[in-house]
Amino acid sequence: MRVYGVILAGGAGRRFGGADKAALRLGGTALIDLAIQRLAPQCEALAISANGDLARFGQGCTVLPDAEPFGPLAGILAAMGWARAAGADFVASAAVDTPHFPCDLVARLRLALEVTARARIALAQGARIHPTFGLWPVDLHDDLGRFLATGANPKVQDFAAQHGLALARFADEAAFDNINTAADLARVAAAIHAAPL
Repeated sequence: MRVYGVILAGGAGRRFGGADKAALRLGGTALIDLAIQRLAPQCEALAISANGDLARFGQGCTVLPDAEPFGPLAGILAAMGWARAAGADFVASAAVDTPHFPCDLVARLRLALEVTARARIALAQGARIHPTFGLWPVDLHDDLGRFLATGANPKVQDFAAQHGLALARFADEAAFDNINTAADLARVAAAIHAAPL
């Protein structure tokens, strides 16, 4: 099974006053770099899905423009097309604004698929489901394109439920603590500073 990865960095940052969340710094490191450090070792190749000025990313990863303005599913669609063209079987997705997602995310998603009958897509679950952390077969690219073309309000879990869903369960909900506001960033930074060495 060949797994490529995508970091979903196409959000508008509305709750952050329009700031580019990928460029926000936590402990002196940009969120995009923290995400790359975590996801790159878990995948054969890595891309960033984004909108706006793509040249702002200089990390050596492939940068994919969002295929459509449909939130995370737009990034997943773009990544499916990129990965399929390169001969990959799956795309693993992770959100740029969640700096402590599990370092065994992909392995656990793969296991969930293997043990869940008729499942095609795996999503992470802590205290709740985290739909931007998933494993997506690239052969669903055209189905996802049609789903987005319906014009309905596209929800990740709605698409996943149509194709058989497996859930990879993680005990540590804090691993999926995401940064949506300046207060979130300050809280996560304070928790890092207070952690014992």
